[in-house]
Amino acid sequence: MQHTVILVPGLGDSGPDHWQSLWQQKFPAFERVQQQNWDKPVRQEWVEELNRVVQQHNPEQVVLVAHSLACIAVAIWAQQYKQKIKGALLVAPADSEAPQFPEEASGFAPIPTQRLPFKSILVSSSNDEYMLTKRAQQLAEAWGSRYVNIGMAGHINSASGYGSWDQGLELLKGLCGSARL
Repeated sequence: MQHTVILVPGLGDSGPDHWQSLWQQKFPAFERVQQQNWDKPVRQEWVEELNRVVQQHNPEQVVLVAHSLACIAVAIWAQQYKQKIKGALLVAPADSEAPQFPEEASGFAPIPTQRLPFKSILVSSSNDEYMLTKRAQQLAEAWGSRYVNIGMAGHINSASGYGSWDQGLELLKGLCGSARL
């Protein structure tokens, strides 16, 4: 079966040095969700745009690759639309219920805790400033996601020293069920 990889960036659209941007350069077929406002996200706008992009493809072939706040948007989208897709790689979700969560993002709490209707992998680190390890484990369990902790990796972004992030590509290949992307 073929797959369609859709990148779903978090706040600020991830930036040019972020692994999502580098993956898109390496794999031009990867699509990227474009939000109206990357700096002051509104829950329903983000969820509706994600749904619009997914609906342009055969959902059974779609693999979402979300980072940070986008992981929460994917969980909200899954709860709202109950759309079956091939899978989702959920990297460094941001805890939208935590006191340190950026106040410029509105409506991303509470975080859904229903099982996702598709295969998923939740990747976190032991020292992410936006999500405690225990909380990431709880979300992975609630969502039915395979949990992968990659150690002291910060927010798993360019500021944490992550460029092309080859380990993430290997996890993505596993979700796609293919040795090649």
